[in-house]
Amino acid sequence: KCKMKNMMLAIIALALSSCYNRFTGNYNEFPDIHDSKNAIVEVSQKSLSDEAAERKRLREWNSMKPPEYRINPGDKLHVVVYNHPDLNMETIVTPDGCIGMVFVGQLPIKDMTLTDACKKIEETLSEFIRNPSVGITPMEIHSETVTIAGAVQKPGIYPIHDGMKLSDIYAKAGGSSVRRYDAQDLDAADLTKSVFIRDNKRVKEVDFARAIEQGDADYNIVLHQGDYIYIAVRSESMVCLVGDVGQCVKKIWDNNLGILELLTQANFVKETYWPYAIIIRGGIANPTLYKVDIDSILQGRKPNVRLLPNDIVYLPKDNISEFNVFVRKVLPTSVLINTIHGMSKW
Repeated sequence: KCKMKNMMLAIIALALSSCYNRFTGNYNEFPDIHDSKNAIVEVSQKSLSDEAAERKRLREWNSMKPPEYRINPGDKLHVVVYNHPDLNMETIVTPDGCIGMVFVGQLPIKDMTLTDACKKIEETLSEFIRNPSVGITPMEIHSETVTIAGAVQKPGIYPIHDGMKLSDIYAKAGGSSVRRYDAQDLDAADLTKSVFIRDNKRVKEVDFARAIEQGDADYNIVLHQGDYIYIAVRSESMVCLVGDVGQCVKKIWDNNLGILELLTQANFVKETYWPYAIIIRGGIANPTLYKVDIDSILQGRKPNVRLLPNDIVYLPKDNISEFNVFVRKVLPTSVLINTIHGMSKW
């Protein structure tokens, strides 16, 4: 009993003498791995070659010329018949794709390019006017649109022009909608799970967080007619703790949640634990892995690490070999190869 009492007193003294309040409220800015006081000691991300290949594909998408404009219902046009100002007019294309003109009546021009529409009007007017010359200028284009849906304040169909980009349409739609949770106003948008579709195919390279939050020009893709953007709705975000702990934990995320809070609910670590935890962030399809010095946090030498929604915290047993088995089971093969390669020095 005396030995046990002395041991407890030693633990309390160590905790009181430590440099940090190890629980909520004394986090480092996360994840600043360049700060020597931070418990995050290394980060494994996609390889430089993969990053370069992804950016190359995105630049190809961004350099694509938009499809040639074609006239559609609702578009407002300025039609000029040169040397015949009495025939000049501004008109809106009818729902069935026609415009009305003197002499010719209703003329169908839906889905025509401006050049083709001018030729058609000239051919029709040639029965009444010698060598007519026609020009058409779009005044308002309502057919060049993209759709944005999901967790934005104003989902809907928006006209695009002048090289509008993904971040522009997100802002135009009012940004993230808001939900009330635990007396906090939280963004409802989950950018990590959002989807960009063009020509009925998902553009997997688009990273919404990089485009919208970080302003990365390569990922901020130029919009084309018919693009569909779905901003995923954040569910009640969870964080998980698995591995060599008393019991695995799954908990609803909140702003004050760190690794230590999870460990307290997991009955802390087992004796065989590896002194580093791995935070898997960004989803299984495109993960970033953070290596965290658990011992330095438990001993109070470094501050607790803040967690973000959907983080998975994994505490391997003994050494990294068990971690390799873990990622082989949960990560896609292409991601796995890069991840293991990036972490081989760990």
